[in-house]
Amino acid sequence: MNQTFAAIDELLRMPAPCPAPMGVACDGRDLWIGSFETNRIYGVRANLGTVFEEAEAPGQPFGITVTGDALRVIVSEGPEGDRYIRRYIMGKKFKSEKIPCPELTGSFLAYDGDRLYVSQRDNQTIIEIDETGTVLRTIPVPRQITGMVVVGGRFYLVTTPNRESDDYRLLCLDARKEQPEVHELASLPFAGRSLGFDGTKFWTSDRDRNELVAFARIDC
Repeated sequence: MNQTFAAIDELLRMPAPCPAPMGVACDGRDLWIGSFETNRIYGVRANLGTVFEEAEAPGQPFGITVTGDALRVIVSEGPEGDRYIRRYIMGKKFKSEKIPCPELTGSFLAYDGDRLYVSQRDNQTIIEIDETGTVLRTIPVPRQITGMVVVGGRFYLVTTPNRESDDYRLLCLDARKEQPEVHELASLPFAGRSLGFDGTKFWTSDRDRNELVAFARIDC
């Protein structure tokens, strides 16, 4: 654990509805969780921890983000683990169409109400794409991203320097200016995976403990 920054203010923990929770997204009242082991996504009542919906994904689900009445999910498919963005209609099913991630790689998704953003961990980048997957902009990040969400026009990121490190930090990145501004906000005392925001607090997963964690909002 990094000792330089104060740790996040954990508000609650609850068991994940599945082993190896990877993707976490919020649509306000509800959480959406993707499992790296079961290859399924789960709709969870955040106030109760109960599953109200689940569906099989067409591969291993990574990052999830909410886009209105649908989810966008990065799914690893085929023997090479190529990454595609799939659309899941809440209450229904995954649609057949898919968008290839840039270079067929990517881990987490964010949505700002207009554009989708894909994170690439090893490349330490956030890539803005249009509805066809065409790259519009590439934003460098100083650390590897293990979770991402857009709040108030800024990226909030769970990050680590490399795959061997246990130094996890929450960063805020403002990419609305010509030169992106990065602020380190807090440390995480666990290996956080994914990041969501329900309007008042952040949500992530402690994958090693199969738990979902809510923590207090921190502004840039």
